[in-house]
Amino acid sequence: MLKNWAVVPTCLPLVRRRCHACASERLRPSGKFRVNANHKLLDVWLLALCTTCGETAKLTVLERMTVRSIRPDVLDRLHDNDPGLTAELLQDPAVQRRNRIDLDWDNAWRLDTGGSDHPDGDTIDVAVRFAARIPVRPVRLIADGCGLSRAEVERLITEGKVVSAVRLSGKLSGDFTFTLKR
Repeated sequence: MLKNWAVVPTCLPLVRRRCHACASERLRPSGKFRVNANHKLLDVWLLALCTTCGETAKLTVLERMTVRSIRPDVLDRLHDNDPGLTAELLQDPAVQRRNRIDLDWDNAWRLDTGGSDHPDGDTIDVAVRFAARIPVRPVRLIADGCGLSRAEVERLITEGKVVSAVRLSGKLSGDFTFTLKR
């Protein structure tokens, strides 16, 4: 029997970057954009607040772009401070690289197992889908979804009772499937 699980974000993740005013390593995205026009060129920043001192930091989204090169619907979303666009841009690898940031997904996601937390039966097949690129250890997902301890899941993997086409050690942020044999 195939079960579908989903890893879905519950809120925006924290941003790992040093605050310019204090020694804090975490910023909270405010969900607001600053759009600055200099003649026909636009600069766009995503504003983030330090979790310790509350200072505002600017994360560069666009630099010196002509107005015509930005799609009108994106420009409208920027002016409206669209929270969906904030989430998209935070996960954009180009924005992360440009600003030298990482995302901290602790307590910002949940596992949706579609009902029963403890699967019944001898063998179950599970397809895990990620709604966003959230790096999570598969062992943690299997333990949470099946109501087992992580040590027990590790034991089941070494015994060959949890099988997957992907490596279950480390972190994953992409869809995968696994089979649990009891």
